[in-house]
Amino acid sequence: MRKFCLGALIAFLLTACAERQEQFCQNEVLTDGIRYAESVLCDSGRLIVTSFGTDELNPLNTEGRGYVLMFEDTTSEIMIPADGVLSAPKGTLLYDGCLYVADVNKLAIYDLTADSLVARVIPFPSGELFVNDLALDPQSKKLYVTVTNTGNIYAIDLNAPLKEDSTSLIPYVNVVGANGIVVRDGKMYIASYPADGVTTPQNVIYVIDDLSKPDPRPLIDCTGQYDGLACDGERLYFTSWTSPKLGYVDLNTGELTAMPEADSLAGPARISIEDGVLYIPDLPNSRVIEHQLAK
Repeated sequence: MRKFCLGALIAFLLTACAERQEQFCQNEVLTDGIRYAESVLCDSGRLIVTSFGTDELNPLNTEGRGYVLMFEDTTSEIMIPADGVLSAPKGTLLYDGCLYVADVNKLAIYDLTADSLVARVIPFPSGELFVNDLALDPQSKKLYVTVTNTGNIYAIDLNAPLKEDSTSLIPYVNVVGANGIVVRDGKMYIASYPADGVTTPQNVIYVIDDLSKPDPRPLIDCTGQYDGLACDGERLYFTSWTSPKLGYVDLNTGELTAMPEADSLAGPARISIEDGVLYIPDLPNSRVIEHQLAK
C-alpha cells in the first residue's frame, strides 16, 4: 500500500533549474477519510495523515475541525478525532509514546499510551501563526519547530519537563519562510516557503552543518516554494508548489534531480519516506500518493 498560502492558493510559477529526470512510478492513491491532507508520517508500515476537515482549504483556520488518520492499507481509521483542539494540523512527530502535532499558533501533544487522548497544548507567542513542521535531534533530544510566517525556528528540550505555556520554547534561529525541516546525521535541512506567495532568491533549501552553532547556508540555489522534506541519508527529497514540484538533492554531489509526476500534483506538502517508498500528500486534492522510488 502503499500544503501554505495566505489568501488564495499559490499560482504555479516556472523556475529555471539545472535538473535531471527520474521515472515516477505511482502505485496507490489514498483518499479514504481525507479532507485536505497536509502531512504524512511513516510509522513501521502505518501512515499517520493529518487532515483539516474544513469545507474550504485554509491553513490558518481556527475552526477546530482538524483530525488525524491512520492507514494500514487503503482504508483509514480515526487516530485523533476532531475534538476542537486541532484546526489545520500540519507536521507530526512520534517520540516516547507521544504524537506531536504542529497546528495554528500551537503545538498539541497526545500521549498515545493513555486511556484517553487528551491534548497537552503548548501555545506559541502572539503572531507565530503558521507553526508548521517538526524534527527531532536524537542526540540532544531537542525538538525543533518551524514557524513559516515569521521564519522562526524554536527548540524544545524533551529532556526537561514540558510546560503548557510558551516558556518551553527556546528561540533557535531564523530562516526566511522556514517550512519543512529534517535533522539527519547532525545536520539540519530547512525548506523555505514565501509567506506572501511571492518567490524570492531567499526561498531555497538551507542546511545547518553544526546544530550547536546554527548558521544556515543555502544548500541549493534553485528558488521555489519549498514545503516538505524527507531524507534517506543519501538524498534529500523535497516538494515545492512551483516547478519542479517533486525532486531530490544528492547530498554527496549537491546535484538536484527533478522527478516528473505521473499524475498532476496541485499542492504537494509534507512528505515521508520508508522502505524505498515516498508518500506525498496532495493538499488541495485531499489525497496521499505513493511513489515507489527508482532503484
